[in-house]
Amino acid sequence: MRPDGRQLTQIRPITLDTAFIRYPEGSVLYRAGDTVVLCNVSLAERIPAFLRGTGEGWVTAEYAMLPRATDTRSDREVTKGRPSGRSQEIQRLIGRSLRAAVRRDLLGERTLTADCDVLQADGSTRCASISGAWIALTLALGRMYEQGLMIEWPLAHQVAGVSVGLLKGKARVDLDYSEDFDCDVDLNLVFTGDGRLIEVQGTAEGEPFSREEFSKLLDVGWEGAQQIMEAQREAVKDVFAKVSG
Repeated sequence: MRPDGRQLTQIRPITLDTAFIRYPEGSVLYRAGDTVVLCNVSLAERIPAFLRGTGEGWVTAEYAMLPRATDTRSDREVTKGRPSGRSQEIQRLIGRSLRAAVRRDLLGERTLTADCDVLQADGSTRCASISGAWIALTLALGRMYEQGLMIEWPLAHQVAGVSVGLLKGKARVDLDYSEDFDCDVDLNLVFTGDGRLIEVQGTAEGEPFSREEFSKLLDVGWEGAQQIMEAQREAVKDVFAKVSG
């Protein structure tokens, strides 16, 4: 039995509050169990220097954890003058995942920035950030499309992040903090809507794991990702209805 009574292939309850912040082009408060992440996507009419003149847009991300998102207070990274190595690694992961979701050649020379702020952390914050940021990105693209900023719909893939772990020989999905802490193996997986992988991050905390165990983790991860994607689609169904209509 898992700490919260879930089945091994069952994700934590997801609650989505879209348009949570008024000003960004796309915004969602993403809750997965006790992990809460605010994801905002903002549009800027500029691009990095290396893209100027190409006609392509850019999608990037920033990630931060509030000082009391966990049981002890941590200093704000801005006071240290730079993001931590962990934050830099996670925001690059979010950016790569979102870039895989869109056709940048249809964006025009614009930048979309996903800001993912962890308000409360109980494991799997990077995966929650990716899944929430995809919703916010879709909402932002829908707004841009309505405003006539793009002549074609640029969203190419649905994207969701999900954590999986191996504990006492059993593969399980969507780890909370206690499970992540105890796992023998943990993976972070980023899936597209058709089951392909954008990213795999995995570590054996003790004994190495086999290819067979790796396959089980991928299978469990895909089961969890499909549950997340169902919630994502429900959150953005109005956008898709307008685009298809």
